[in-house]
Order: sequence, then structure tokens, then C-alpha cells
Amino acid sequence: MYIAEPEIRSLLTYEPLIPALRQALIDFSAGGVDQPPRLILRSNHTEGPNNGWFATMPVVYQDVMAVKTVTFFPGNAELGPERNLPTHMAVIELLSRTTGEPIALMNGRLITEMRTAAVSAVALDALASPHVTSLGILGSGVQARSHLAAFRLVRPSLADVRIWSRTAENARRLAEEASLPRSENRDLGHPFQFGPRATSIEEAASADVVLVATASPTPVLMGRWLNPDALVISVGAVGPTVRELDDETLHTSTIVAESRQAAERESGDIVLSGSRVQAEIGEILAHAQRVPTGGRILYKSVGMAIEDLVAARLVWQARMAAGR
Repeated sequence: MYIAEPEIRSLLTYEPLIPALRQALIDFSAGGVDQPPRLILRSNHTEGPNNGWFATMPVVYQDVMAVKTVTFFPGNAELGPERNLPTHMAVIELLSRTTGEPIALMNGRLITEMRTAAVSAVALDALASPHVTSLGILGSGVQARSHLAAFRLVRPSLADVRIWSRTAENARRLAEEASLPRSENRDLGHPFQFGPRATSIEEAASADVVLVATASPTPVLMGRWLNPDALVISVGAVGPTVRELDDETLHTSTIVAESRQAAERESGDIVLSGSRVQAEIGEILAHAQRVPTGGRILYKSVGMAIEDLVAARLVWQARMAAGR
């Protein structure tokens, strides 16, 4: 059975996804998830940003198994509206752990988008002060949009939203969309008190919480722009040779990640700055390690197969509950 994206959009919501991923991250850090490192192959059909990659991500957890195949071809963004190809595309296969029987095959693009934002929301809830009021967003793509929706659920206090993009018009468009009433823009939730607005990169980076969601191969966020106690959530620049954060950001922050092994292997921000991960988010959630206080915190996400499995299982369970 194949489940397409429109049906997934009708079944998967952040309300159950965020707590389910929270528990999965705790279980991962406690050794309760069987997940090898992802295998990544380059297409090597060209050079530069159009040289995409292909990855396989298997995982076993609780009553199911899953494997995700995902591609990232940044050059798709330059193909124009007539092609309308996303830069990330994925397929997830869900299987029974008891019999090995394939349960469902489903489109993975929206699942990847939503699980990434939901995991960041888990990290935001665990690492940010309850009193944060400003959110800076560097980037204006699908992850910027999905993070707005997920963050709003765990920190409604983030009323001051500042958006920066290399293309100023994209930042203005996202700010306008995010200001629409809920009935007109289901994905982004309630309108923000002061209204999201397009700003300079320096103003966005000076917020209490800074989301960096870019496809940049070189640093766009400079540590000198950050507040001394800022929380930075970085979800872009996945790969050991690309980065979106400068050395100062890495060297002046306590670094938290989903997985030490994955981040120190796959994040160019960490690899190229010579940094190390101080804690996994699952350890902090389980109270096995204290939340850092009195300084900057960087949460670096590279994505994990367990997150895709959890989201895919929620889709399947919701589909069964609907009697489809």
C-alpha cells in the first residue's frame, strides 16, 4: 500500500508527533533504538551544488522496522516553477518487527519536513527559558515555515518573529503568510501578536531563539551577532563539508545534538570547527544530564531514521483509526 503526501497531510499533526518524538529521543539515548549510521552516496553526475546525494536510513524500534531513502539535490531549486521539484525527496517503508511483513510505503517529503520541525520543538521546549519572547529565522523555505508552526505549540510566548532570507522577497512573503488568521493558514497556527516581519540578518540573529535553516555551504550566522544566552537551533547544512555557522558560534556554545555519533560524523558545522557534542537531547530529556545554564546553547540537528519511523507509524495508526 502506498500513502501519498495529500493523505499524509490529512493524518499527521504536530500535537501527537512532538510528544512521540520526545519519548523516542529519550529511548535512543538510553540505547533502546537499533539504528546504524546512514549510508550516503553522491550522485557525482556533475560538480558544485547540483551534485546531489542519496541516503538510506534503516531503524528498528518497538513493534516496527523502517527504512527511509532520501535524496537532496539543491540544484532543483533553480529549475523553475515549470518543474516544481523539491530539493529533498524521500520514501519510507514501514515493516512489522514480528513477521517482517511490509505494512506500508509512504511519501517521505512531508514527514521529513514535519519530523525535523517537531524534534526542534522538543529541543526548544527542553533548552529555552519559559520567558523567551523573540524568534529569529534565517531562511525562508519549507523548514522555516514548518518550524514556525511547531515552535508556536511549545512556546506561544515567541511573539516577536524576525525573518531573514538571502532573497528579501521570500522573507517578506513568509512573514505575510505567517500573519494570516488560522482559518486562512492552517499550517502556521495563530497569528503572532506583533506579526512576523522581514528584517536584517543581524536583527534576526539577535533574538532570544535563532533558527538557522539554510542550504548554505558556508557560514551565514556569525557568533558576534548573538546574545550571550541565545539558543541557536541549526537544522541546515547537513554534510561534513558544508556549514551554516561560524567558528565563534560553535566555540562559544554548549553543543547539544540528537546523536553524538551522527553530529560529529555528518555535521560540517561541528567537523570543520573542531567542536564536540557535550550532550544528547535525549539525555537532557531523561534528566541524565542537566540543562546547560548561563551561556549560549547550540542545538545541531542532522536528522535520524528513528524520527521518520515514529512519524510514519503515527500516519499508519491514524489511517487505521479512520477505518481506511
